[in-house]
Amino acid sequence: MNWRGVVYFFIGAGIGVVFHEYMHARIADWRGDHTARNAGRMTLNPIPHIDPFGTILLPLALAIVGRGVIPTFGYAKPVPVNPFFLRKRHDMMLIAIAGPLTNFALALAVALLGRLLVVVGIQNYELFSLILSIAWANVWLGIFNFIPIPPLDGSEVLEYFLPAGPRASYQRFAEQIVQFGFIPVFLILFVLRGPLSTLLNPVFVLVQNIMGV
Repeated sequence: MNWRGVVYFFIGAGIGVVFHEYMHARIADWRGDHTARNAGRMTLNPIPHIDPFGTILLPLALAIVGRGVIPTFGYAKPVPVNPFFLRKRHDMMLIAIAGPLTNFALALAVALLGRLLVVVGIQNYELFSLILSIAWANVWLGIFNFIPIPPLDGSEVLEYFLPAGPRASYQRFAEQIVQFGFIPVFLILFVLRGPLSTLLNPVFVLVQNIMGV
């Protein structure tokens, strides 16, 4: 097992998760719900966002045991949001998309940083491996969270665009699914690991091309 690659990926995922949750909290606060601020979650300090099992133990175990067969999967503590304080119906959707879009922005930013290093003549394999891992982890986090399965962010986006009748049915479905936590997400992720890899590979190549490596 390439332990260095695993460590680099976890560094990238850790950075991505913190910024992801921070932006959820920031947008909720902007739209009138200060629950996350009051809970100490509107911060870039990683400690309040870490779930010991979901953020550390589970993804580490999957990385060690899975060896590429089982997808690496984890989660942070969800940012608390109280819809009662939000101003508009679309606010929940805005809060939801803020996280994945932040991950995509981070991936692009670090890829451009890598390109800048190439342009100025800095050639360091370990540094480029770290930068590439941070970009790759954030692309993965962004796409993963856009999957429209509760409690992932994509479910809030899908719910917003559904007509009233199907939306009510979907809300009832979501309430039942979230009782099982992230287990349904993991099962679907395991089944869809092939199509997801097919989707992610061109994006990964794009990131490498941006970096010029």
